[in-house]
Amino acid sequence: MTMKTKTSLWPPCEPSCAQSRVQSGAQLISRLALALGVAMSSGAAFAAVKDLPGGPAVNQIDLHVPVTKIGEQQVWLHNFMLIVCVVIFVAVFGVMFYSILKHRKSVGHKSANFHESVAVEIAWTVVPLLIVIAMGAMATRTVVAMKDTSNADLTIKATGFQWKWGYDYLKGEGEGIGFVSTLDVAHREMSNSGKPPPIDNYLLKVDNPLVVPVNQKIRIVTTANDVIHAWMVPSLGVKQDAIPGFVRDTWFRAERTGDFYGQCAELCGKEHAYMPIHVKVVSQPDYALWVEGKRKEMAAAADDPAKVWTLDDLVARGEKVYNANCAACHRADGKGAGPIKALDGSAIVTGDPSAQIAILLNGAANGAMPAWKQLSDTELAAVVTYTKNAWSNKTGKLVQPAELVAARK
Repeated sequence: MTMKTKTSLWPPCEPSCAQSRVQSGAQLISRLALALGVAMSSGAAFAAVKDLPGGPAVNQIDLHVPVTKIGEQQVWLHNFMLIVCVVIFVAVFGVMFYSILKHRKSVGHKSANFHESVAVEIAWTVVPLLIVIAMGAMATRTVVAMKDTSNADLTIKATGFQWKWGYDYLKGEGEGIGFVSTLDVAHREMSNSGKPPPIDNYLLKVDNPLVVPVNQKIRIVTTANDVIHAWMVPSLGVKQDAIPGFVRDTWFRAERTGDFYGQCAELCGKEHAYMPIHVKVVSQPDYALWVEGKRKEMAAAADDPAKVWTLDDLVARGEKVYNANCAACHRADGKGAGPIKALDGSAIVTGDPSAQIAILLNGAANGAMPAWKQLSDTELAAVVTYTKNAWSNKTGKLVQPAELVAARK
């Protein structure tokens, strides 16, 4: 009599083998649980981020909501061209696949024997030409309007630096105002941490936004101090390259107040991602108040380069300049990061001031360290003095603004 034995999905093994299988199964379950937890936490983080009015939206696949006539025309043209392309795609590939399917050899069709058709050749040349002409004619009106920067109410020069924007109000209300707009230090520190919190305006917050009045024609004159940049604010419908040694211009007229965001749109070096643009559109009364306040702020900050400062005053002033312009790269503790040189304990910083002044005025490392000529003599003297006396650099040395005046000559 033959007895049948029950078979198992697992081949027989020793107790140690069975224990190993249990451990492998447990490890697999723990890995799956970890992956699920990471996915859920990532989903929660993404859910915490909301649409940024005037900036990017969550899961955005369309253009930004325009707030200018030019922007509205750009969106209309984009949608129209997309529809034309889709119709042509469907028509061409529809005829092609229909012909392949219905006239295949397996259902008894035989290929026609002909050499040429003048009518067909004329048709497939003339029809696309007419389509392109029609599309170009509609786009030309918008392109011409984009280039018409005449009769501007306000003219502002935007200068690209590695990696910030300088703004100078050249003509109109606010003429003479100038400032530098830099990524907010807190946002740079978020990026350096590798674990930025889920916030709506990540890497888009600046210390000094560009302020303009609503319903006025704003001309933006672009140039650059070092490499090619591009000034782009999608909601305003503007994007213009900023090229060293050249002057380009564009314009916009915002039809509603609000905050509108953009970024440098030309790869300009390793800090390219940290060069945001923030345009704040305000009412005319609010703009007049801003101009008045900015003029008072500039007058208070204006310093006599011949003034002799004390060490404590220069260090206090230099700390503010450092946090606004230098901490993003060299860090608040002066330790640097990666290719960014540390200032704490640096031989250049603790040594002869002339070497550090030359770097600040002319840059170094082929632009990796940009020039800072746009800062005033007092600001440069203050930041040099601060770095020479901050952290472990207790040199007791100070640099007076007059030394910067002499170095610029």
